[in-house]
Amino acid sequence: MNDNNILEFRDITKHFPNFTLDHLTFHLPRGYIMGLIGANGAGKTTAVRLILNMLDPDGGEIRVFGLDSRRQEKEIKEQTGAVFDSSFFPDTWTVDDTERAISPFYREWNPQTFRQMIRRFRLPARTKIGELSRGMQMKLMLACALSHNARLLILDEPTSGLDPATRDEFLDILQEYISDGEKSVLFSTHITADLERTADYITCLDRGKLIYTGSMEGLLQKYYLIKGRPDELTPELQARLYGLRQTPVGFEGLIEARAAAHYNGYLLDPPTIDDIIIHISRR
Repeated sequence: MNDNNILEFRDITKHFPNFTLDHLTFHLPRGYIMGLIGANGAGKTTAVRLILNMLDPDGGEIRVFGLDSRRQEKEIKEQTGAVFDSSFFPDTWTVDDTERAISPFYREWNPQTFRQMIRRFRLPARTKIGELSRGMQMKLMLACALSHNARLLILDEPTSGLDPATRDEFLDILQEYISDGEKSVLFSTHITADLERTADYITCLDRGKLIYTGSMEGLLQKYYLIKGRPDELTPELQARLYGLRQTPVGFEGLIEARAAAHYNGYLLDPPTIDDIIIHISRR
């Protein structure tokens, strides 16, 4: 384990009847936000569940804070916070009930921090969770995650369905959270605009396979969108393209930057993260 890494996946494999997470290896450095991206079925949620021991890997090793994710689960979860796309608290609990129920599980629970978060998020302390809006439920999960000095936040589609103002506030909090350089965030999301604003690193999956892991800039510089007339689509070029789209007037595809250097006569545009996900998933 590199002391600078909060999280390491080492050759992780998980088999299901119709899906395999295939020898996944990546690391998340301390003090950064990593986006976990890919189309539906790419393996993002499987990876998150493996970190949290909601699933057991069939091979490989996951280390968090230098600790083995299975043998040292309790120590890891003391320092880990999680926010999902829906609340995991009972609808009949109030905000106050939530603190009373979960605070005993964390040695470093700070009631003052929780109260500060509740005030900041304008959460009504005595309202039942089932009566809160989805945005408020997300804020409550985040308040709990931030109140026990978690060093790693794991987010699985937390901003999906939130209004723009709530999403903006949520992303600001993530930037504050990592500002001391000691904490990190793994952020699985389909909303790539959130990652373009906040993420330093990207890990891209497609059908259980690792496509890319590294800096955001590195991913965007790895590919180009190439466009041309129908008669310019040679068999050699077609074999190099991801997610080829053809119309009567032309074609478009994703091509690796190294290969794009041989096609200077074509229209080459830098892709967005969405472009990369869409074209790779259409291979």
